[in-house]
Amino acid sequence: MAAKNAFYAQSGGVTAVINSTACGLIQEARRHPDQIGKVYAGRDGIIGALTEDLIDTSLETDEDIARLRHTPGGAFGSCRYKLKSLEQHKAQYERLIEVFKAHDIGYFFYNGGNDSMDTAWKVSQIAEKMGYPVVCVGVPKTVDNDLPHTDCCPGFGSVAKYVATSIREAGYDVASMARTSTKIFVLEVMGRHAGWITAACGLASGNAGEPPHILLFPEVPFDPERFLARVDECVKQYGYCTVAVSEGLSDAAGKLIAESGTKDAFGHSQLGGVGQVVAQLIKDKLGYKYHWALADYLQRAARHLASKTDIEQAHALGVAAVNLALQGKNAVMATVERLADRPYRWQIGDAPLAEIANVERKMLPEFISADGFHITEACRTYLQPLIEGEEPPPYRNGLPDYIRLKNIAVPKKLEAFAI
Repeated sequence: MAAKNAFYAQSGGVTAVINSTACGLIQEARRHPDQIGKVYAGRDGIIGALTEDLIDTSLETDEDIARLRHTPGGAFGSCRYKLKSLEQHKAQYERLIEVFKAHDIGYFFYNGGNDSMDTAWKVSQIAEKMGYPVVCVGVPKTVDNDLPHTDCCPGFGSVAKYVATSIREAGYDVASMARTSTKIFVLEVMGRHAGWITAACGLASGNAGEPPHILLFPEVPFDPERFLARVDECVKQYGYCTVAVSEGLSDAAGKLIAESGTKDAFGHSQLGGVGQVVAQLIKDKLGYKYHWALADYLQRAARHLASKTDIEQAHALGVAAVNLALQGKNAVMATVERLADRPYRWQIGDAPLAEIANVERKMLPEFISADGFHITEACRTYLQPLIEGEEPPPYRNGLPDYIRLKNIAVPKKLEAFAI
C-alpha cells in the first residue's frame, strides 16, 4: 500500500512549546517514509484545511525542523475557529474530507485544547460516515492545563515556571519599597474556569510570609470582604501583600468580575482587567498604593524560561501521535501518565477523544487551602516537577535565536470554499 500523507494543525492560543510537539511529530513522520508520505500543515490551523491552504513541511530542512524545539509561538499559524455541529454544518466536514481526498491525506493530527479535541472527534465521525479512511489523533496543548485523562498539558509547565518566577521577583521588588511606597502588587494570569496557572504562582511561596500571599481562583467565589480582610492582615504582618488572580474570577452568583461583554470565536466571554479591578478595590477600601500587571501573552511566549519537563513532554507527545496513528489507533488523544512524584516519572498513554472533547478539568478541591486563598502541599507536590529543569534556546547577539520556516504552500486542486 502506498504511503498516505498526513495533515497537522495547531489550534487555539499558542505556547512556548507547541512547536516542540510539531518538531517531534514531523521528525517521527520522516522516520516512516514507507507509511507516511508528506506532512502537510494547515496554515492558521483548521482554516488551512477548509481553505486548502496547506504548507508542505517536506520543503523544510531537518535542521530547521529541529530548531522548532526551541521556538515559541505557532510555526504554521493557529486560529480560534470551532467547527459547528455535524448536523447543522455538514458542509464544513465534507469539505475537510474533500481536501483530504484531493491530497491523499490518511492521517489527521490536531494539536490543541478542549475545543480542538472536539474538532478531531467530529472529523473522525464524519470520515467514518463518509467511508473515507483517515486516522484522527489529538495532540494535547493548553496553558490552562484543563484537559482530562492526561497528567498535564504541554504549555502549562512553562507558563507555570514563568508566573511563579515573575511573582517571586516582583515580590522582592515590592518588599524593597513597601515602607514608603507601593504595598500591593497584583498579577493577573490566564485561566477562564480553571485556576491551575494561579496555583502555579503559589510555588514561589516556600515559607510563610513569602509572596504570593493570596491566590484568587475561579473555582472559589470571590468574597470582597474576606479578601480585603486578608489583604489588610498581610500588610500589617509583612508590610506588603502580593496577589495572583485568574482572569476568570467570579462572584458567588457566577458573574465574572471582569467581563468585557464581547465574545471570542469560540463563543467564550472576552476577559481582561480583573487584576486592575482587584487592585482598585484594595485602594478604594483600604487606601494602599498598588501596582498591577497583566501577564497576558508574555506568560505563554516565554521560551527563554521554559520548563525542560514541559519541552520534553511536548516533543514526546508529537512523536507518540505518529506512532499511535501508525498503530491504527483512531479517535484518541496522546496523553501523559504520571508514574511517580519524587522523582517525577511519566510515560505516554492515550485516551478516547469522545471522553475528552469539551470536558474541562478544574482544580481539585484538595489542591486549594481551607481558606480558599492558597495551595495545599498536595497541589505543590503535583505542580513542582512540571516546572523543573531548563533547556534555554540558543542566543545570538544577546537575544534568543528562533526559527521562522519558509512555509511554502501546496498547489491547490479544488475550488475556493468560503468559511
